[in-house]
Amino acid sequence: MRDWSPILGLPLWVWLFVFPSVIALICWWLGPRAARALRPVWKLLDGLYLASGAMAALFMVTILGLIVAGMVARWIGVALPGTTEFAGYAMAATSFFALSHAMTRGAHIRVSILLNANRFLNRWLDVFAVFGAAVIATYFARYAVKTNVFSEMLNDRTQGQDQIPEWVVTLLSLPSRAPVEWGTAMADTSSELVYTPVWVPQLAMSIGTILLAIALWDTLCRMLATGENPIQGEAVE
Repeated sequence: MRDWSPILGLPLWVWLFVFPSVIALICWWLGPRAARALRPVWKLLDGLYLASGAMAALFMVTILGLIVAGMVARWIGVALPGTTEFAGYAMAATSFFALSHAMTRGAHIRVSILLNANRFLNRWLDVFAVFGAAVIATYFARYAVKTNVFSEMLNDRTQGQDQIPEWVVTLLSLPSRAPVEWGTAMADTSSELVYTPVWVPQLAMSIGTILLAIALWDTLCRMLATGENPIQGEAVE
């Protein structure tokens, strides 16, 4: 059996920056052949970006629901603690989940004065800009995940009135456990309300920035393989 440990033991920066860059160079070298081979992957990624946009819309509706629920609770004299905090978490989730979907739909403003100067700049300056954005987004995603890890290690909890059932916290933590431990973990949890761990609302930040980084590397590969920017209808300033 082949030993994969030298590859799996590579530094994290190689996985995050070198491998995507090599894939992008292969796409540029192969051109249309890479486009044909990657078309099923691109279709899957497009569905992922659409799902991320749907999640953003769902959280936006959640904000409205929480605001209305808080208003009604005050009118009828019923205590509904935590609505302000949960609305804030939903607002953050809306912003981060919308990043990749908005980017691939051309909803982000792009200053393209230099890109319109000539065909050479339109292609290669655009490639350079997307590559730089992909690197920055990857750094952002890496440290967003690191923030999640540190918040969990410190058992940092929110200071507001927001509380969630303990089983929700356990359910969200299952991906960090071995699958064989999932049943035991859920069996040992309860429905008791606990103060929200900070890493729970931070998950939306990590997922959203990871999807944005993937979308930017994906856009770079498509540009190099097809010779055209797949982002259409962007706002031009």
